[in-house]
Amino acid sequence: MTANSYRRIAVLDIGKTNAKVVVLDSGTGAEIAVLKRPNITIKTGPYPHYDIEALWSFALDALKRLAREPGFDAISITTHGAAAALIGADGLLAMPVIDYEHEYPQEIRDAYTALRPSFDETFSPRLAMGLNVGAQLHYQKTAFPKEFAQVTEIVTYAQYWAARLTGVIANELTSLGCHTDLWNPKTSSYSSLVDKLGIRDLMAPIRSAFDALGPVRPDIVAELGLAAPVPVYCGIHDSNASLLPHLVHRQAPFAVVSTGTWAINFGVGGDLDHLDAKRDALANVDAYGRTVPSSRFMGGREFEILSAEIGPVNDEAAWAAIGAVIRKGMMLLPNIAPGSGPFPGKVGRWIGAEEANREAHHAAACLYLALMTDACLALIGAKGPIIVEGPFALNETYLKVLAALTGREVLALPGSTGTSQGAALLTGIRPVSGAERHFAPADIPGLAAYRDRWYAAME
Repeated sequence: MTANSYRRIAVLDIGKTNAKVVVLDSGTGAEIAVLKRPNITIKTGPYPHYDIEALWSFALDALKRLAREPGFDAISITTHGAAAALIGADGLLAMPVIDYEHEYPQEIRDAYTALRPSFDETFSPRLAMGLNVGAQLHYQKTAFPKEFAQVTEIVTYAQYWAARLTGVIANELTSLGCHTDLWNPKTSSYSSLVDKLGIRDLMAPIRSAFDALGPVRPDIVAELGLAAPVPVYCGIHDSNASLLPHLVHRQAPFAVVSTGTWAINFGVGGDLDHLDAKRDALANVDAYGRTVPSSRFMGGREFEILSAEIGPVNDEAAWAAIGAVIRKGMMLLPNIAPGSGPFPGKVGRWIGAEEANREAHHAAACLYLALMTDACLALIGAKGPIIVEGPFALNETYLKVLAALTGREVLALPGSTGTSQGAALLTGIRPVSGAERHFAPADIPGLAAYRDRWYAAME
């Protein structure tokens, strides 16, 4: 079966918060079946790490159920970044896959900071915890030398799952190029850190995200009850999966705000000349191997925290409260989730929130998210329309405020995330345009002055 004749694509989509298997219809792009589970971190052992075997059991069970109904003809994969699998000679994990939110001892952090390449080489800023994969590898090698000595191959995360399905081991550029410190986007080659860590011989061969690595292993064909083996595609970093459909059919310049645990912003058509490493601006590498200026903040995690504190509020009530919130000057300052974003070192706090009701708090939270997104887009010189996808695309208050702040059209895409749709495109199917909701920039009285006060309050 050729790529253009695939009717349905199964996508294994492992995010930081949740894992899911989605089946997409290639003709409509619709998600016709979804199974999901939380992505759990195991706190015991040498360090906090992902429950890989639980994820694997979930993936096999979901694929088995979805093979019966509605069925699928190919498998693609997308995962969060800042993760790598360390494989031993027996083909199994030599060390657990570390949770990137684990913080290392100060002496190890200091040693890595002295070791890592400059921003001018990698366009990857020094990030907290294990958000630089290079920092993870340095920590694992330094703190656990005996275990690390058993590693024979280092594999980017999405491709680890492809290897378990096919037996073919590979690395891939979008995962290598997402703030790992391991990649030099200007030369399209490994950075000097790979040799400083002494791991060049351990890095798996690089394959294109669009490559079919092979068919599903025979034993898995039997376990899933497939009538015949199906191809498994190499896979892609999740934010770049969200970007891919737009690269296929939009003309630069434009911006993409891909939301999940993170809000990742891409300035397509921009350059790398003005990126500020101290404010979480960086370069990503797209599925075609091209660099894209990017910025980010942990917006999904922050909104999850805020929503749990505030309680449920519908969009209509939140929008109705916006005017009063702006007039009163009620605002939320960064950061709710520390360690990343355009305003490093700031500690979140409320201003003017005394005796405010739930609706006002929710409206102010939406204003906060829009202001953070606006700041991130400015950092990368993003131009043109702004495409928002993922959970934030369902937040109309946020979308209206973002359009007003930027003075540019905002397009909200349907679906829970764009990652699954983007990963499905790796199989060669044609992109299908979804029913976009358009938000034209409209005047919101007092918003410009509110933004000025928000920045002033951070001084």
